[in-house]
Amino acid sequence: MMLAAKNLKVGYDERVIIEDLNLKFGKGEVAAIIGPNGCGKSTLLKTLSRMILPMQGEVCLEGENIKNIKRKELSQKLCLLSQFNQAPEDITVEQLVYYGRIPHKKWYEMRTKEDDELVNWAVEETGLIQYKDTPIGALSGGERQRAYIAQALCRKPDILLLDEPTTHLDISYQLELMELIREINEKLNITIVMVLHDLNQASRYSDRLVMMKDGAIIVDGRPKEVITQEMMCQVYGVKCEIDHDPRSGKPRIYPTATIKEGDNYVQNPYR
Repeated sequence: MMLAAKNLKVGYDERVIIEDLNLKFGKGEVAAIIGPNGCGKSTLLKTLSRMILPMQGEVCLEGENIKNIKRKELSQKLCLLSQFNQAPEDITVEQLVYYGRIPHKKWYEMRTKEDDELVNWAVEETGLIQYKDTPIGALSGGERQRAYIAQALCRKPDILLLDEPTTHLDISYQLELMELIREINEKLNITIVMVLHDLNQASRYSDRLVMMKDGAIIVDGRPKEVITQEMMCQVYGVKCEIDHDPRSGKPRIYPTATIKEGDNYVQNPYR
């Protein structure tokens, strides 16, 4: 397995968010972590990236505990793109993307032809070639997200972690970004693990869904195994209708009402 969490216990100060969690991600898969607000999704993603250290348990990258991997080496293999990315407004797309090469360089090394080729490649892969010399501050929200993804690609990572990548984007930019993420996975075979709020996006663009509640994994499997009326009731407290997405064939939900005490729900007809 590329990335694995074993018996994780994670929290802040005395407050435990995640306890006894086990999870594995394989090479080249696209997985989405879903669940209600405050269930521990982003905390889990940050722990997988070593941004947060677990109270107990371990995260392993290719079988090695990531706390024993040098920071620079870890940055070459694994990249976390958070939902709050910041850069000087006047920095250009090309300059931002080049910073993705830093983990691969020694402090005294100058920019090389290989760096330039990788920057151009990453900018082209993310559809930003016409914005190469544009300041970040002049980009739309969707274009800016693409620039940060290009920076991540420039590292040539094996694993890309995305924390709510479509947050605050208009629906057209959300669609463009999710299509780009899927394309990157298919062309480069990068393992992608992302936290998403939109369940239909998660279902459509992921090979696998990990549904959490109260710091625990409730169900882990293919979208049709996870997006069920039972799970929507149990985890989100809503009734819903489920049909098929016309393009992907994966389940698509329509919430209809919140669950009230004494309500019943039926079996999922999708299965």
